[in-house]
Amino acid sequence: MPRIKKLFQLKYFSSLFEIMRKTSRKFPYLRLKFSHGIPAPTQFKFLKNSSFTDEVSNQTLVFHLEGALLKAYSLFPYFMLVAFEAGGLFRALILLLLYPLVWLLGHELGLKVMVFVSFVGIKKEKFRAGTAILPKFFLEDVGAVGFDMVMKYKTKVAVTSMPRIMVECFLGDYLGIHVVIGKELKEFHGYFLGLMEENMDPATMCINNIGLGCFRNSHYQKIFSRCKEIYLVTEAEKKKWPVLPRKKSLKPLIFHDGRLAFRPTPLNTLSMFIWLPFGFLLHITRIMVFISLPFKVSGPLLAFSGMINTVSNSNVESSGEGKKRGMLYVCNHRTLLDPVYITFAMMKSVSAVTYSVSRFSEVISPIKTVRLTRDRKTDEETMKKMLSKGDLVVCPEGTTCREPYLLRFSPLFAEITDDIVPVAIKLQVSLFYGSTASGQKCLDSAFHLTNPNPTCLIMILNKLPGWQTHNAGGKSKFEVANYVQGQIAIALGFECTNLTRKDKYAILAGNDGIL
Repeated sequence: MPRIKKLFQLKYFSSLFEIMRKTSRKFPYLRLKFSHGIPAPTQFKFLKNSSFTDEVSNQTLVFHLEGALLKAYSLFPYFMLVAFEAGGLFRALILLLLYPLVWLLGHELGLKVMVFVSFVGIKKEKFRAGTAILPKFFLEDVGAVGFDMVMKYKTKVAVTSMPRIMVECFLGDYLGIHVVIGKELKEFHGYFLGLMEENMDPATMCINNIGLGCFRNSHYQKIFSRCKEIYLVTEAEKKKWPVLPRKKSLKPLIFHDGRLAFRPTPLNTLSMFIWLPFGFLLHITRIMVFISLPFKVSGPLLAFSGMINTVSNSNVESSGEGKKRGMLYVCNHRTLLDPVYITFAMMKSVSAVTYSVSRFSEVISPIKTVRLTRDRKTDEETMKKMLSKGDLVVCPEGTTCREPYLLRFSPLFAEITDDIVPVAIKLQVSLFYGSTASGQKCLDSAFHLTNPNPTCLIMILNKLPGWQTHNAGGKSKFEVANYVQGQIAIALGFECTNLTRKDKYAILAGNDGIL
């Protein structure tokens, strides 16, 4: 008898969703609320946005992540990110070719297909897309209105259609939601099978919760049936929501990994695959131009190929200390090619010191590069020797950062010379990032040069005044490093941080960044 009663309640609940779908076409800008308990619901009514107030903020909110928080209805981009970043190009192509089938199968079966293609055979221990890649794209899809509604409640429970491993880091780290109801992925000997556990038991939840979802997402009737009140938003209303400003999340997104710089919707992904053969040929051509032609000739040719470089020069003299030593150009680090961009900006060859550049990148580099050992005394001698031969470029952050933040500057450069010129670099790409924390670093230049129109802004700032240097001015090396970091941050409109290379690699790759 209890089982029959429960089935009756779920069937009644399902019929209400069908009524709500039809009604929402006439009231696209309203949210529906109905009160019910156990036994089944007895009444429902429309309420305006203002009715969702703080009166019930002391209760527990159960909300559907995709329906109440994210603006986009399709989950395809998130699974494409997993397929491409964790599985590779071929797996991403398979998922794209199966998209028509996914669309025809509907939500539940289509979801199972995407989960299988994206996860089958992926090693669980090496899967970091949920922590290093997906949070950026989730944050770019959070609706500000939905976020405000969710944050009104002290206790929040997120329900998701996706596997938990995809969303729990994003919800916990950036929204402060640590209770997530979602299906776990089945695994065998440490590898994902591409299948989700069928049961998602909400028995631990009390029956006096507040529910928040969307008209089109009625897939979790069992969970929402335990709520005494349910608020629903329409797709038409969600489309009008502004995207959540980055500053409103619990912590700033400073680090993220992965190669894709765009949101991989089906159309965008198709465009990427169409472009790849042309992009590969373009990247080979650009490398040949870099290596074989002088700067005054290669510069215009590279601009003709789509590489857009803008230079702001402060008329810095080429060398200091009576022309006996070179100038030290200190820049923020956005990509592997930063020293090359500075070379083209100066229209003369400069050398560069690097940390973890691949051998292949060193071979194809059009300028001289020397590896640093991370031993302070050895590196200091190496940099002094290179400065005695000419101008030198150094990136004291020690690693790249894609967001508008500057990592802590290593102060080593401040002890070597007083002829220091800060250089601010701002980079923009449309398809691929030319940097990675956990991928193949030998492909960094290939991914960057495959972009159709990589845009780089080089701002060569004023040389440090004598009173602001370490040797002549008496400043500590840390004061000099912080001053240079601050000057570059002001020029770019970036924010300074105390984070380091180790912090980045611990978050994105789970190691200390020493390769």
